[in-house]
Amino acid sequence: MRRRHAKNEGEDGKYRAQSPDSRFELRSTKRRVFGLCLAFRMVNSLLVQTYFNPDEHWQGPEVAHRIAFGYGHLTWEWKQGIRSYLHPMLFVPLYKLLAFLHLDTPWIMMKAPRLLQSMFAAVGDLYLYKLSAVIFGIHVAKWALFSQLANWFMFYCFSRTLSNSLETVLTLVSLYFWPCMRSSDKCSVVSRKFGLVVAALACAIRPTSAIAWLYVGLLELVKTRDRLKFIFLEVAPIGILVLGLTCFLDHFMYGTWILVPLNFLKFNFLSSGGDYYGTHQWHWYFTQGFTVMIFSHLPFCIAGIIYSKEWKFAGLLAWVLGFYSILGHKEFRFVLPVLPIALMFSGYSLAMIEDPDSPVYEGKESSKKHTKCPPKMRYAILFLLATNIPMALYMSLAHQRGPEDVMNHLAREAQHGKVKSILFLTPCHATPYYSMLHHNLPMKFLDCTPSEEKGIPDESDRFLMDPVPFVSEYAKKWSTPSHIVLFDSEEQKLRNFLISFGYREERRFFNAHFKVDRDLQASIIVYVMIR
Repeated sequence: MRRRHAKNEGEDGKYRAQSPDSRFELRSTKRRVFGLCLAFRMVNSLLVQTYFNPDEHWQGPEVAHRIAFGYGHLTWEWKQGIRSYLHPMLFVPLYKLLAFLHLDTPWIMMKAPRLLQSMFAAVGDLYLYKLSAVIFGIHVAKWALFSQLANWFMFYCFSRTLSNSLETVLTLVSLYFWPCMRSSDKCSVVSRKFGLVVAALACAIRPTSAIAWLYVGLLELVKTRDRLKFIFLEVAPIGILVLGLTCFLDHFMYGTWILVPLNFLKFNFLSSGGDYYGTHQWHWYFTQGFTVMIFSHLPFCIAGIIYSKEWKFAGLLAWVLGFYSILGHKEFRFVLPVLPIALMFSGYSLAMIEDPDSPVYEGKESSKKHTKCPPKMRYAILFLLATNIPMALYMSLAHQRGPEDVMNHLAREAQHGKVKSILFLTPCHATPYYSMLHHNLPMKFLDCTPSEEKGIPDESDRFLMDPVPFVSEYAKKWSTPSHIVLFDSEEQKLRNFLISFGYREERRFFNAHFKVDRDLQASIIVYVMIR
């Protein structure tokens, strides 16, 4: 089965005899695609106004804020050396620039990191388009891009400042340059080396990215002619170089020599430290996690895999989902890097629905010129948009928006000198922190550092189990904060206690319509000390 368009229609290295005009047209097309993706992702980042995962704030912008401004909280991971400074350092120049231009207002401090990530996300979108074009042709590439832009979870997550989002971008860029992942071998050694560098950076940012690159590397090892050269003159030097530079950066920031990937491996794999934050059944990614992420694109993805017979990428998808299924602790974001691969197959199905006679499928030039969109295609597009757009907008604009709204409010109040100190009586890391407040005020939250002894609840757990006795004991040693933040599920139990200490409700912000974690946290409330 032939998986490319006719000569001069693909944007790959297979057809070298393209005319200068054709090559110019391809470059122009890629520029237009990138411009479209950049505009879309920047709007996307502005529409994301909700709280998804603590790491978005606490492991990136919060660390960068500490580096740039001298204050910010480092979580226990940084004290144990299982995080690299490579990802947070991306935001440091941004913060420095905002401060230099006096643009570090609460709203801009909240939006700027996501706008920066949206630029990276647009690069990821472009390389999904380019990768799809290399494998299947331009006809499929445009629908693969449509699938990615239309998918609710990519809209919800891709512009967030999670290390997983950047890992996804680097994965897409690197896959484009690997010869073993193409339909032909015509990919230069120089291109493969560049792919290796990008893959190594992905592993430096997220050591678990090595799971995907183990599959790709073994596939390349089987396919390449000079295996010793590949291992000793490409993989080893590039890996050592990137690891060495990352170690120097971490040594400079930590103040001591530290091997982050090794510490990460020990905690997450050898000691199952991640299980402290909860575990799922082995089939969770297949029956819930990844199924929810790909959502209504799932039948199109399955059909695309079956009809395209592109087993290398299907194998990568199965390998990553299968490997992560072995681990006890599971999260949606862990498998984000392979979601675009699944959406590429969705694009294949859409292209097949639009033009069944395409040379991509039949191995010949199409004799038809479709001037109208076939009815099946209209129904497919309508189905995908009708299911994904409401989901994307609801999750990005409504569900769990309370933590960001409350920090934006406190930041504005702090600008006017109305906030002296803050206590967060919430599950730990339930809101952003100094990176959004952007004022060096005393703040305190309930600790959730994993205990060396299993079964011992942390501060956050003890508070949620029985709020009143916990806060009664806690109040004996606190320096009375001017503001207290808590969710309504605990506020109902603590209202009388807070009033007895001279607090009153100042603001209440909507948070969620349905249960989050343990309880329905319908709103988040700010209590202020009456002066």
